Amino acid sequence: MRAVVQRVASASVSVDGNVISSISKGLMVLVGIGTDDTLADVETLANKMQGRTHSLVLVLRTDHYHRLNIRIFDANGSMWKSSVKDIAGQVLCVSQFTLMANTTKGNKPDFHRAMSSNASRELYATFLEKMRRLYVPDRIQDGQFGAMMDVSLTNEGPVTLTLDTRKFEYVSASGGTEKKSNGNGNKEAKNQMADAADSRSAASVNPSPSDSEVDVS
Repeated sequence: MRAVVQRVASASVSVDGNVISSISKGLMVLVGIGTDDTLADVETLANKMQGRTHSLVLVLRTDHYHRLNIRIFDANGSMWKSSVKDIAGQVLCVSQFTLMANTTKGNKPDFHRAMSSNASRELYATFLEKMRRLYVPDRIQDGQFGAMMDVSLTNEGPVTLTLDTRKFEYVSASGGTEKKSNGNGNKEAKNQMADAADSRSAASVNPSPSDSEVDVS
Protein backbone atom coordinates (compact mmCIF):
# COMPACT_ATOMS: atom_id res chain seq x y z
CA MET A 1 0.00 0.00 0.00
CA ARG A 2 1.11 3.51 -0.76
CA ALA A 3 -0.04 6.75 0.82
CA VAL A 4 0.58 10.41 0.10
CA VAL A 5 0.07 12.41 3.30
CA GLN A 6 -0.36 16.18 3.13
CA ARG A 7 -0.62 18.70 5.94
CA VAL A 8 -3.65 20.83 5.17
CA ALA A 9 -5.50 23.86 6.49
CA SER A 10 -8.63 22.44 4.88
CA ALA A 11 -9.65 19.81 2.33
CA SER A 12 -12.81 18.54 0.70
CA VAL A 13 -14.10 15.97 -1.79
CA SER A 14 -16.94 16.63 -4.23
CA VAL A 15 -18.87 14.22 -6.47
CA ASP A 16 -21.10 15.59 -9.24
CA GLY A 17 -20.65 19.09 -7.83
CA ASN A 18 -21.75 18.14 -4.32
CA VAL A 19 -19.34 18.23 -1.36
CA ILE A 20 -19.52 14.81 0.31
CA SER A 21 -16.69 15.21 2.84
CA SER A 22 -14.69 18.08 4.24
CA ILE A 23 -12.20 18.71 7.01
CA SER A 24 -10.48 21.70 8.57
CA LYS A 25 -6.90 21.54 9.85
CA GLY A 26 -5.43 18.05 9.62
CA LEU A 27 -4.21 15.50 7.09
CA MET A 28 -5.21 14.68 3.53
CA VAL A 29 -4.32 11.05 2.79
CA LEU A 30 -4.39 9.48 -0.68
CA VAL A 31 -4.26 5.67 -0.50
CA GLY A 32 -3.21 3.26 -3.27
CA ILE A 33 -3.61 -0.53 -2.98
CA GLY A 34 -1.42 -2.97 -4.93
CA THR A 35 -2.28 -6.38 -6.34
CA ASP A 36 -0.34 -8.25 -3.65
CA ASP A 37 -1.37 -6.13 -0.66
CA THR A 38 -2.96 -7.93 2.29
CA LEU A 39 -4.36 -7.21 5.74
CA ALA A 40 -0.76 -7.07 6.94
CA ASP A 41 -0.22 -4.01 4.73
CA VAL A 42 -3.36 -2.42 6.18
CA GLU A 43 -1.99 -2.96 9.69
CA THR A 44 1.41 -1.58 8.70
CA LEU A 45 0.08 1.59 7.09
CA ALA A 46 -2.53 2.34 9.76
CA ASN A 47 -0.07 1.78 12.57
CA LYS A 48 2.63 3.77 10.80
CA MET A 49 0.25 6.71 10.85
CA GLN A 50 -1.32 6.08 14.24
CA GLY A 51 0.95 3.81 16.23
CA ARG A 52 4.56 3.98 17.30
CA THR A 53 7.63 2.26 15.98
CA HIS A 54 10.59 0.75 17.79
CA SER A 55 13.75 -0.44 16.05
CA LEU A 56 11.93 -0.25 12.71
CA VAL A 57 9.42 -2.87 13.87
CA LEU A 58 5.83 -1.64 13.95
CA VAL A 59 4.14 -1.96 17.31
CA LEU A 60 0.64 -3.36 16.86
CA ARG A 61 -0.42 -3.00 20.50
CA THR A 62 -2.23 0.21 19.66
CA ASP A 63 -4.23 0.18 22.89
CA HIS A 64 -1.00 1.28 24.60
CA TYR A 65 -0.17 3.98 22.05
CA HIS A 66 -2.92 6.49 21.43
CA ARG A 67 -1.01 9.22 19.59
CA LEU A 68 -0.69 9.57 15.84
CA ASN A 69 2.97 8.92 15.24
CA ILE A 70 3.77 11.29 12.36
CA ARG A 71 4.77 14.64 13.83
CA ILE A 72 3.90 16.83 10.90
CA PHE A 73 2.64 19.95 12.71
CA ASP A 74 4.43 22.77 14.51
CA ALA A 75 4.18 23.57 18.21
CA ASN A 76 5.43 26.52 20.27
CA GLY A 77 7.44 27.86 17.34
CA SER A 78 9.20 24.55 16.67
CA MET A 79 8.70 22.41 13.57
CA TRP A 80 7.77 18.72 13.50
CA LYS A 81 6.64 18.63 17.12
CA SER A 82 2.95 17.70 17.02
CA SER A 83 0.84 14.97 15.47
CA VAL A 84 -2.65 15.44 14.07
CA LYS A 85 -4.00 13.93 17.25
CA ASP A 86 -2.04 16.39 19.38
CA ILE A 87 -3.86 19.26 17.65
CA ALA A 88 -7.22 17.43 17.61
CA GLY A 89 -7.11 17.59 13.81
CA GLN A 90 -9.04 15.68 11.19
CA VAL A 91 -8.08 13.19 8.49
CA LEU A 92 -9.57 12.93 5.00
CA CYS A 93 -8.79 9.66 3.20
CA VAL A 94 -9.33 9.11 -0.51
CA SER A 95 -8.79 5.87 -2.42
CA GLN A 96 -6.30 6.57 -5.23
CA PHE A 97 -5.40 3.59 -7.46
CA THR A 98 -3.22 5.80 -9.68
CA LEU A 99 -0.56 5.80 -6.96
CA MET A 100 0.29 2.28 -8.13
CA ALA A 101 1.06 3.41 -11.70
CA ASN A 102 4.21 2.22 -13.43
CA THR A 103 5.62 5.00 -15.59
CA THR A 104 9.00 3.50 -16.51
CA LYS A 105 8.05 2.67 -20.09
CA GLY A 106 6.45 4.98 -22.62
CA ASN A 107 4.14 7.86 -21.82
CA LYS A 108 1.00 5.94 -20.84
CA PRO A 109 0.75 4.90 -17.16
CA ASP A 110 0.49 1.16 -16.53
CA PHE A 111 -1.96 0.28 -13.75
CA HIS A 112 -1.47 -3.51 -13.68
CA ARG A 113 0.03 -3.22 -10.19
CA ALA A 114 -3.22 -1.75 -8.82
CA MET A 115 -5.60 -4.18 -7.13
CA SER A 116 -8.95 -4.84 -8.82
CA SER A 117 -11.89 -2.69 -7.75
CA ASN A 118 -13.88 -5.30 -5.80
CA ALA A 119 -10.91 -6.62 -3.85
CA SER A 120 -9.45 -3.19 -3.11
CA ARG A 121 -12.84 -1.86 -1.97
CA GLU A 122 -12.90 -4.40 0.86
CA LEU A 123 -9.29 -3.79 1.85
CA TYR A 124 -9.74 -0.02 1.78
CA ALA A 125 -12.85 -0.31 3.96
CA THR A 126 -10.79 -2.33 6.44
CA PHE A 127 -8.15 0.40 6.43
CA LEU A 128 -10.75 3.07 7.21
CA GLU A 129 -12.21 0.94 10.00
CA LYS A 130 -8.75 0.49 11.47
CA MET A 131 -8.07 4.24 11.32
CA ARG A 132 -11.36 5.08 13.02
CA ARG A 133 -10.76 2.51 15.72
CA LEU A 134 -7.38 4.08 16.49
CA TYR A 135 -8.72 7.64 16.59
CA VAL A 136 -12.01 9.51 17.06
CA PRO A 137 -14.26 7.93 14.38
CA ASP A 138 -15.97 11.11 13.17
CA ARG A 139 -12.58 12.78 12.64
CA ILE A 140 -11.73 10.25 9.91
CA GLN A 141 -13.53 11.32 6.72
CA ASP A 142 -13.67 9.56 3.36
CA GLY A 143 -14.30 10.21 -0.31
CA GLN A 144 -16.49 7.95 -2.48
CA PHE A 145 -14.79 4.77 -3.57
CA GLY A 146 -14.65 4.32 -7.35
CA ALA A 147 -16.30 7.65 -8.13
CA MET A 148 -14.92 10.51 -10.21
CA MET A 149 -14.01 12.91 -7.41
CA ASP A 150 -12.92 16.53 -7.30
CA VAL A 151 -10.45 16.99 -4.46
CA SER A 152 -9.69 20.47 -3.12
CA LEU A 153 -7.15 21.29 -0.44
CA THR A 154 -4.93 23.98 0.97
CA ASN A 155 -1.54 22.42 1.68
CA GLU A 156 0.27 24.15 4.54
CA GLY A 157 3.98 24.51 3.93
CA PRO A 158 3.69 22.80 1.55
CA VAL A 159 4.29 19.62 3.54
CA THR A 160 3.85 16.27 1.76
CA LEU A 161 5.09 12.85 2.87
CA THR A 162 4.97 9.45 1.16
CA LEU A 163 4.53 6.13 2.92
CA ASP A 164 4.94 2.71 1.31
CA THR A 165 4.49 -0.65 3.03
CA ARG A 166 6.66 -2.25 0.31
CA LYS A 167 9.43 0.34 0.33
CA PHE A 168 12.12 -2.26 -0.41
CA GLU A 169 10.54 -3.22 -3.75
CA TYR A 170 11.37 -1.37 -6.92
CA VAL A 171 9.91 -1.38 -10.40
CA SER A 172 12.28 -2.99 -12.89
CA ALA A 173 12.92 -1.68 -16.38
CA SER A 174 10.83 -4.53 -17.79
CA GLY A 175 7.78 -3.34 -15.87
CA GLY A 176 7.79 -6.01 -13.14
CA THR A 177 9.14 -5.80 -9.62
CA GLU A 178 12.45 -6.87 -8.22
CA LYS A 179 14.07 -6.88 -4.83
CA LYS A 180 16.78 -4.41 -4.00
CA SER A 181 20.15 -5.71 -5.20
CA ASN A 182 22.36 -7.30 -2.57
CA GLY A 183 26.09 -6.90 -2.17
CA ASN A 184 26.95 -9.88 -4.40
CA GLY A 185 24.74 -8.53 -7.15
CA ASN A 186 26.48 -5.16 -6.99
CA LYS A 187 29.90 -6.83 -7.05
CA GLU A 188 28.92 -8.90 -10.08
CA ALA A 189 27.69 -5.81 -11.88
CA LYS A 190 30.98 -4.00 -11.16
CA ASN A 191 32.96 -6.98 -12.49
CA GLN A 192 30.89 -6.99 -15.67
CA MET A 193 31.56 -3.28 -16.14
CA ALA A 194 35.30 -3.81 -15.61
CA ASP A 195 35.35 -6.64 -18.15
CA ALA A 196 33.55 -4.46 -20.66
CA ALA A 197 36.07 -1.65 -20.09
CA ASP A 198 38.99 -4.08 -20.59
CA SER A 199 37.47 -5.28 -23.83
CA ARG A 200 37.10 -1.73 -25.13
CA SER A 201 40.70 -0.97 -24.16
CA ALA A 202 42.01 -4.07 -25.95
CA ALA A 203 40.01 -3.22 -29.03
CA SER A 204 41.55 0.25 -29.21
CA VAL A 205 45.11 -1.20 -29.03
CA ASN A 206 44.46 -4.15 -31.38
CA PRO A 207 41.92 -2.97 -33.92
CA SER A 208 40.13 -5.60 -35.92
CA PRO A 209 41.14 -6.25 -39.54
CA SER A 210 38.08 -4.45 -40.76
CA ASP A 211 39.36 -1.30 -38.99
CA SER A 212 43.07 -1.51 -39.97
CA GLU A 213 43.07 -3.13 -43.42
CA VAL A 214 41.85 -1.48 -46.61
CA ASP A 215 41.17 -3.48 -49.74
CA VAL A 216 42.85 -1.60 -52.61
CA SER A 217 42.31 -4.22 -55.32
